[in-house]
Amino acid sequence: MTESPSESSTLAPRYQAYGLAVLGGVLYFLGWAGFGFWPLSLLCLVPLWGALELGLGRTWRHTLAVAWLYGTVTCAGGYHWLVEFLEVFSGYGYAASALFWLVFSAYLGFNFAVYGLVYRVLRRRGWSASVIAIPVLLLIEWLYPSLFPTYLANSLQHQTALVQIADLGGPMLVTVVMALVNLSIYQAWEWRAQRHEAPKLVGGLTVAAVALALIYGAVRITQVEAQMQAAPILRLGIVQVNMGIFEKRAQAVEGHRRHLEQSRQLEEAGELDLLIWPESAFVGGLPRKLPTDASRVRRDLDTPVIFGGVSTELVDGKRKVYNTVFLADEEGIVESTYDKTYLLMFGEYLPFGDMFPILYELSPNSGHFTAGSHVRPITFGDWRISTPVCYEDILARFTRKMVREAKPHILINLTNDAWFGDSQEPAIHLVLSQYRAIEHRRYMVRATNSGISAVVDPLGRVVAQTGLLTRENLRYDVHMLEGETLYTRFGDWPGWLALAAVMWMVIRRRDAAQ
Repeated sequence: MTESPSESSTLAPRYQAYGLAVLGGVLYFLGWAGFGFWPLSLLCLVPLWGALELGLGRTWRHTLAVAWLYGTVTCAGGYHWLVEFLEVFSGYGYAASALFWLVFSAYLGFNFAVYGLVYRVLRRRGWSASVIAIPVLLLIEWLYPSLFPTYLANSLQHQTALVQIADLGGPMLVTVVMALVNLSIYQAWEWRAQRHEAPKLVGGLTVAAVALALIYGAVRITQVEAQMQAAPILRLGIVQVNMGIFEKRAQAVEGHRRHLEQSRQLEEAGELDLLIWPESAFVGGLPRKLPTDASRVRRDLDTPVIFGGVSTELVDGKRKVYNTVFLADEEGIVESTYDKTYLLMFGEYLPFGDMFPILYELSPNSGHFTAGSHVRPITFGDWRISTPVCYEDILARFTRKMVREAKPHILINLTNDAWFGDSQEPAIHLVLSQYRAIEHRRYMVRATNSGISAVVDPLGRVVAQTGLLTRENLRYDVHMLEGETLYTRFGDWPGWLALAAVMWMVIRRRDAAQ
């Protein structure tokens, strides 16, 4: 049975919209942190807007499907490494891990389904695409829950001059500039198709935004470099022993020996102020009551050690376990600790595991940790050190809360990315953490078990790093800085502005679509 001309003309825009959604999703994840072809991020939203405009005359279900497809493709490509992680470390087989990856990608990708529906509602209330596009994008970046924050800005991290505006408004302010470039390209495309006038206003705003970002970046780079030169120095040694998760558990003595051996190598190479071991460096438990003696951990080392380990306590007869950061001084005494607050699903706890204990039987490799309850700094002489653990360093709002309360001189992140093996995740983790250094103008030092350990300066530049799945040491002298940035003080104000703008557009209808 052949289709009539009218049916064909109706179906064509539908398939066009789905094709544009897939294309846009591929451009998004290829441009994002990981694959890192960042110029693609400057046009990855163009196909999405084209697809949404094609669907305005169809049902809301079509808009939902198109936008959800865009988001699912984006997240499936960006989180492709999740299959290996789940298969190896959760104890599930490949088929179950792949199924969970697809379901999880669809959940994460639903953020753009929300985007598409809000976009449709506002367009049908008469507001133009150019007015709607960016505020709604900021809202989903700001409010939609995800494993890794999916700021479009994460694609641009290596363009140092352009991302310095993050100390004003965080990653979302960088997203605004990138979205303006996308919007100019989209309107130019529409203009060439003779559907709109030449995009003079948006084009002018885009040129102005990029120019101002570059000028601000150049000025701030000069200022911050001068501040670093004038600040006191802390001499650090970072140890990366490269042992897998199961290897560390099964060979705890060997893991401890490697940390001590490599620490002695660092001490022999020159005097240090502080040694840094990664998350779960010491797998034996230590008591939570302070002060506590950790001399058995640091043994005969001459330098104080900050390290990740496990602390335990009994509460109402039940043993609670915490993922803890300790600082052992020259005598091996610990007087200051920090417990990880945001735990990693399937690695450190199972969702609903307390309600359904059988889940831990089905996933024997998953941990059963208790979340911490404070963001106090670890004190080291006159210095205050904030120690986000694992992926806490990619959470902008959490790190801001930590910085505002602790007022640290430095950020030291202890991580164990061995969970993710030889995948893109460790590189993605590093890129996402770099914004925290810019936002608060502090060094971000990352000590990992198997890579990538790194030192990120207050301009967001990686100034020293190790390889992935390598056993090596890293030495670096960091500068201890103080002071507040606009972002530290006011946080995600671009998100609040976007929320106000969207609420205004919901309340007030325009006379005619633009």
